[in-house]
Amino acid sequence: MLLWVATYTRKYMRGVADFLSGGRMAGRYLLAVAKGEQGAGPVVFVALFELISKSGFITTWWGFLSIPLGMILAISGWVNYRFRETRALTLAQFFEIRYSKSFRIFTGFLAFGAGMANFGIIPATGARFLTYFLGLPHTVTLLGLELPTYIPLMAVLLTITVVLTLSGGLITLMITNCLEGMISQILFLVIIFALLSIFSWSQINEVLTNRPPGQSLVHPFDSFGLKDFNIWFCLMGIWIGVYKTMAWQNQGAYNTAAVTAHESRMGGIMSSWRGLGNTAVITLLAVCAMTYLGHPDFAANSTAAKTEISEISQSSQSKTQEQMTIPIAVVHMLPTGIKGALCVVMLMGVFGGDGTHLLSWGSIFIQDIILPFRKKPFTPHEQIKLLRYSLIGVALFAFVFGCFFRQTEYILMWWAVTEAIFVGGAGVAIIGGLYWKKGTTAGAWSGLICGSVLVTGGILARQIYGDTFPLNGTQIAFFGSIAAVLLYATVSLLTCREDFNMDRLLHRGAYALQEEKAFETRSKRRVTWGKLIGMDEHFTTGDKWLAGGIFGYSLILFVVFIIGTAWNLIAPWPVAVWSDFWYVVAIGLPIFFALVTGIWFTWGGIRDMRRFFHRLKNERINVLDNGMVVDHHSLAENDFVPGKHAGKAVGI
Repeated sequence: MLLWVATYTRKYMRGVADFLSGGRMAGRYLLAVAKGEQGAGPVVFVALFELISKSGFITTWWGFLSIPLGMILAISGWVNYRFRETRALTLAQFFEIRYSKSFRIFTGFLAFGAGMANFGIIPATGARFLTYFLGLPHTVTLLGLELPTYIPLMAVLLTITVVLTLSGGLITLMITNCLEGMISQILFLVIIFALLSIFSWSQINEVLTNRPPGQSLVHPFDSFGLKDFNIWFCLMGIWIGVYKTMAWQNQGAYNTAAVTAHESRMGGIMSSWRGLGNTAVITLLAVCAMTYLGHPDFAANSTAAKTEISEISQSSQSKTQEQMTIPIAVVHMLPTGIKGALCVVMLMGVFGGDGTHLLSWGSIFIQDIILPFRKKPFTPHEQIKLLRYSLIGVALFAFVFGCFFRQTEYILMWWAVTEAIFVGGAGVAIIGGLYWKKGTTAGAWSGLICGSVLVTGGILARQIYGDTFPLNGTQIAFFGSIAAVLLYATVSLLTCREDFNMDRLLHRGAYALQEEKAFETRSKRRVTWGKLIGMDEHFTTGDKWLAGGIFGYSLILFVVFIIGTAWNLIAPWPVAVWSDFWYVVAIGLPIFFALVTGIWFTWGGIRDMRRFFHRLKNERINVLDNGMVVDHHSLAENDFVPGKHAGKAVGI
């Protein structure tokens, strides 16, 4: 089915903007479902399995702290809305428009290097998971060489992903990921109900509550002995989440793909609805696997799983055994059929997630490292050919990296650290560039170098000193970003000689583009109270219900958090109360939302795909819309006349 879709969508890819950004024609449901499929890959499951096995529901409780702020940022379109208004095809293209060409090239190199290190572990971890999941032998002999089985499996999966991605770029990825996402929603429900029929909450509760004092997995106020994934992890994560919005470019293409800035914002809000359901299956799989391994009722059945886990090397330099403990338990505890459903979800997650990474990092190399050195633009055919070669190069690097790299950090920690190499300094350049007219190139350089050097230095120190180094990956990223913000603001104020023209950057006022106005929506009623949470005149009545509904639900959870925290500081709840609380909030409600969004988003996704193809069919191709920047303006706007689109529409 995926290969047929790749062949069908290829004919709609007629220009560079189509390959990189789907022609900027995607609607909210298409964006939300397709982008969310990146979270269904094996590596995401393994990373969250690690988190849940170490901290249970504790990070969920402290994560409630971020709910109001997170929802206001989503509804207001924090960073994403304004970035879409710039019409930049990549983040670094925006940096050249706002700052300088040299800043674009440097950030391109930095983002590409950090992204390759971050992505390098993903295909290998996914292949290891599937090796154990499918019950394959741990080694295989090829051409007289004995290799770990995950290596040839990784090669097969990467090859399929490359073929899909090369076909039509983001057009193909969005459609395949949307179809995969709709199928996954249905299969998630099947898996959830199967798990609930095998395991009772009382059995799960016995395992989760059997913990030493100070290390509870269900009682947040008896968990301060937990290492790494604790309250401080969540508190610093709130700041980092705001600071790094859209900075990490593993899904960079989706940030530019919406038909309007408002649809980009609504896509983010819809992702929040969809995410409520996705958490249920991962959480259930993790706690059921822990129960399977730890509860006496399953002692006889779990013997084979424990034996297989014990056979994995326990070297202090490798976390393979830790990473594969929950996946191996999942393999043994699921019945035939349900295991097959989960296998389908995992394979689709591999193709969707890895394909998005390939497009993101491959396009950065061409668009932000090679293209800025060109004085003459590539032809669309030449540029797309180079982009395809670059995607193949990224896949080859990931394969070699995955063959030889040994994972010594938790996956979430590794991601946090590698992201921070770029995000630690780039976050302030993005926010300052989009929201502050006094931000300067000197300020951007200062903030970027300060944040990146501090974070990279912290990483090296942690590698040298190991656990004796006082900061973990999240803490390194936190303090690095604080320093970057302070330096950016100080240097910008000292060097600002003239305010930047923000209207031209964001295509507002006299610089508005006529072709985008046809897709805009406006409310028939004046926005009043909604302004408090970020709504503006583009929110229709339906949009207000959608955004208000998710905000209201989130606000209820925040109020529960405030009352629960105050109550427990005075008279702590017993463990039994916490157990019942999580049964409703972390299991029951997400299952309900999984059912609702499964129906809702399938309808919305089908509708948006039809509209997407209709828009592409009638799209006017601008050959100058290729990512080049001249004198702080995109090449497509080189002859810009306020109120009129300058780029000549030329069919390819």
